[in-house]
Amino acid sequence: MADLRHSEDPRFVSRLTRQTVAMILAGGQGSRLYELTAWRAKPALYFGGKYRIIDFPLSNCINSGIRRIGVLTQYKAHSLIRHLVQGWSWFQAGAGGREFVEILPASQRIGGEWYRGTADAIYQNLDIVRDHDSKYVLILSGDSIYKMDYGPFLAAHAETKADMTICCIEVPLAEAAGQFGVMTVDESGRIIGFDEKPAMPNPIPGRPGYCLASMGNYIFNTEFLYEQLIKNADTPGTKHDFGRDVIPSIIDRYQVYAFAFRDPKTNDQAYWRDVGTLQAFWEANMEMIAITPQLNLYDQDWPIFTYQAQTPPAKFVFDSDDRRGQAIQSMVSGGCIISGSTIRRSLLFTRAVVNSWSSVSESVVLPDVKIGQNCRIHRAIIDRGANIADGTVIGENADDDRQRGFRVTDTGLTLVTPDMLGQQLHFTR
Repeated sequence: MADLRHSEDPRFVSRLTRQTVAMILAGGQGSRLYELTAWRAKPALYFGGKYRIIDFPLSNCINSGIRRIGVLTQYKAHSLIRHLVQGWSWFQAGAGGREFVEILPASQRIGGEWYRGTADAIYQNLDIVRDHDSKYVLILSGDSIYKMDYGPFLAAHAETKADMTICCIEVPLAEAAGQFGVMTVDESGRIIGFDEKPAMPNPIPGRPGYCLASMGNYIFNTEFLYEQLIKNADTPGTKHDFGRDVIPSIIDRYQVYAFAFRDPKTNDQAYWRDVGTLQAFWEANMEMIAITPQLNLYDQDWPIFTYQAQTPPAKFVFDSDDRRGQAIQSMVSGGCIISGSTIRRSLLFTRAVVNSWSSVSESVVLPDVKIGQNCRIHRAIIDRGANIADGTVIGENADDDRQRGFRVTDTGLTLVTPDMLGQQLHFTR
């Protein structure tokens, strides 16, 4: 398998990044997140106290030296587009137009169709890719949480003389079944088999219980990508998808390699989270409050850029025995007010307010939430803009929560949105 340690010459890597255009697929519906994505695309979903999911692949590109980036949008894209305009407009048309973050909605330039699959989304923007005269095209999923330097990925692609390289992680078989594209590789790392979301994935030789799963991140030689996408578009019965159609059709005849995504310091499996379910979304956020989280958001050498809301610092008020504003093992964002209440093992996003004699524990509270007095919130996800009335108890009795119209998962998490509370606040921001 391609190893990120082959090339350490930064001049070689920087040349490759300058010759690359990145295309981020950000049209995902996120249907397994239920009401959290009823009014926003999955890449626009909040994460880690102040970020959106789309900020992670975008920041990875910038930090890797890839400065020509297209973001392909489709499903309920208003929130995503607004965030990109507010948070990433500083990067538009930099360096005389050679650096940019462009928004590429499904504009029906070819055939009058919306994006019919991942391959078709790139196909419908081939004219834009051609305009930038790149040697490589980096295609990225826009709905995962991770930090990655794409330079070694490109270096491995160049050194193996691959036509296409797929970035992969090792995943337990039980987690991968029906969820990921799974690869079989030979000793050199060349892909000799690819199954899209198989019910029974093939294990890695020598590592029973694990399989090699695609992250949805690909590198193509640009001319090769043109050929394959045009061929796919002309093929009847295709799903116009990289995993279902393009990759299986090329692995026998072309040089297609796997690249292992590993921590460059330890060579262990690197941090990567697909927050595609309510449980996964909650768990990934909860990981952020660990003493030393695996994903370091405080790394000044690899900043995660985002839209910076103009807010005052978080405020904690009242300090008496019966009510004390405090947060313990938690993350509290700008503009929050903790007024005589206790926050434990939770994340409060921008401008959340928790009033006196209330407690919030093991919960994810999204922006602009107002929690009244004498409330108890436990193991919950509260969507943006929800106004929780005084005395409300959430997360202690699943039957009560369901009767009130809240969504309760099999693992005991409770999701509350403004709609469920009868508050017609469709926060598309």
